[in-house]
Formats: sequence, structure tokens, C-alpha cells
Amino acid sequence: MSRFDILWSPWRMQYIQTAREPGGCIFCEKAGQEAGRDRENLILYRGTRAFVIMNLYPYNPGHLMVAPYDHRPNLTELTPEVRCELIELLSLAIKVLAEAMRPDGYNLGGNIGRVSGAGVADHVHLHIVPRWEGDTNFMPVLSHTRVMPEGLLTTYDRLRPLFHAAAP
Repeated sequence: MSRFDILWSPWRMQYIQTAREPGGCIFCEKAGQEAGRDRENLILYRGTRAFVIMNLYPYNPGHLMVAPYDHRPNLTELTPEVRCELIELLSLAIKVLAEAMRPDGYNLGGNIGRVSGAGVADHVHLHIVPRWEGDTNFMPVLSHTRVMPEGLLTTYDRLRPLFHAAAP
């Protein structure tokens, strides 16, 4: 039997237990609202076919998601142009996070399907989680408390101008 570390994220229980409207989609709802509400909806950048949004229940400061405007459950159901823009926005997000937050690395990924852990299984989206050396410490493991050194809207206000300055 091999040894492995167990990473706990008990603060995610609030998200898991949040009641969702049947048929409602957080990505469609937020992206469908006027751009004047982007700060309230944590949308950092709107591309032609996809957008970058902050995660309301982040694993780490700067945890972002890239989602297409098209409501599709899988990457294979998106057009090549939409898939291309998703990757371009992932790259833009990494560039912005590198400048603003200077992480030591990133976790990139997507959960396709409910059994893979997708919280919103019917609208494909990709995660970008900045990582720092030692960012998993005793607080979440022992006290079920995640220390976020900066509020979501403060992070939003720091990142948003960088997206628009760095965008092609």
C-alpha cells in the first residue's frame, strides 16, 4: 500500500450544501447579466466565446475559472473556436496571476461529469488554482479553517485591470 497525503477542504461544504435551482446554471446566469454587474458577479474578463470568473468558494486566493458562453457539458461538444478561446483565456489568466500574485505554480483542470467532482456538471469550465510553497498548512487540516489573506472583491479589483491590460 502506498502512502499519500490527504488534503482537506472542509470550507467547501458550504458550496456543496447550497441549494441550487433545478435547471439553473451559475455560469449562464452570471454571464447573461449586463457587463455593468461584472464586479458583483466576479467576472474578470469577457472574451468573444468565453469568460474568466473568480471562484466564489476558492481553494486558494486567485482561484479562477474559464467557461464558455455556450451551455455544454463537455469539451467535445464545443466548437474548435470556443475550445481555442478557452485555452487562450487560461493562458491570459496565468499571465495575470503571475504578475499580480507571483505563485510558485498552478493546478489547471476540469471536472467533466458529476462523478468526477464537477459542481456544475452541465456547463463545462476549467479551473486555474495558483499554488505557493507551503500553502497547505495546519489551519485547514486541524481547525477546518481556510486562511484567505485577501477578500474576493479586493482580489477582483487587483486582477481585473491586469486582464484588460494584458488581453490581445
